[in-house]
Amino acid sequence: MLNQKRILFTGGGTAGHVIVNLALIPEFQKQGYQVDYIGSYNGIEKQLIGSLEGVTYHGISTGKLRRYMSKENIKDPFKVMKGLMQSIRIIRKRKPQVIFSKGGFVSVPVVAAAKLNRVPAIIHESDYTPGLANKLSFPFAKKVLATFPETMKHLPDGKGQYIGAVVREELFTGDERRGLSFSGLTSQKPVVLVMGGSTGSKKINDAIRSNLDELLKDLQIIHICGQGHKDESINRPGYAQFEYVNDELKDLFAASDFIISRAGSNAIFEFLALKKPMLLIPLSRKASRGDQILNADSFVKQGYAHKLEEEELTSESLLTEVKRLMDSKEELLHHMNNYESRRTKNEVISIIQHAQKAGNR
Repeated sequence: MLNQKRILFTGGGTAGHVIVNLALIPEFQKQGYQVDYIGSYNGIEKQLIGSLEGVTYHGISTGKLRRYMSKENIKDPFKVMKGLMQSIRIIRKRKPQVIFSKGGFVSVPVVAAAKLNRVPAIIHESDYTPGLANKLSFPFAKKVLATFPETMKHLPDGKGQYIGAVVREELFTGDERRGLSFSGLTSQKPVVLVMGGSTGSKKINDAIRSNLDELLKDLQIIHICGQGHKDESINRPGYAQFEYVNDELKDLFAASDFIISRAGSNAIFEFLALKKPMLLIPLSRKASRGDQILNADSFVKQGYAHKLEEEELTSESLLTEVKRLMDSKEELLHHMNNYESRRTKNEVISIIQHAQKAGNR
């Protein structure tokens, strides 16, 4: 076991803290690495990672690091300490030579345990500004990789490196015909794919459905509306709705000409890599720390997207912005065409391997 190449991944709480790991794990498996993963007992990371062939999943105790008053704040430090002790034992038993973290609350005790066990840990920060979990993990990490160039000013001196986004290779294998067939649409009109994040967005869902008559005049709509948000009373030609899509998502991307979405970092970089003009409707500051607004602003500045603030989302404003999106398709594609995501993944793999070799010396 000591002579085997072994890497440990961590990250969870939301799909965004797992997607990059899903992109990297197969690449390391191809190179002969044994792969371990530390996540929470029952989080979304267990659903996404637990069934992967050749990956050993380890569940640990984890608390939520809240910024607000709650009686749960009293219990959570003990959960985090338990998770730290579990992580130390797992790392000592499995003996990874390097650890890669995508963040989320579950990653904090793992990265701290890596430092205590003298195992180099690499963090990948997806958002424009670092989240609380990653901020707490920075002192224990060897290097912090940034998705946005603007993020560098928020990272510790000497540890930060701008690298860009890591995109799943499988997304480039989508088939337009399969996507149209799966959604029951045709090639006669352009297709807009609507996504409200992993749990859906009632406000976006309502705005789309209230405008179906107008939107369907010029477009077809694939609407991924979130668990429990499908409206069975709507049965319109050119409108396909799904609560959640996994394996067929790459085909729906291939069949889509435009995207309307929240502005989570991993998602919007996937749209960029696939060269899909997008209208971003970021979570408001009332419902988040404002990271999606900053993500969207960066994309608008670089000419990759248009933005509609959630507070300004109405039936009328949505129609106006969709028309503007369609009219500016060529301009947006012109800016997108210079972006290359596959180079980024290879660079991340190289950085992880360099940290592993340095740690072994």
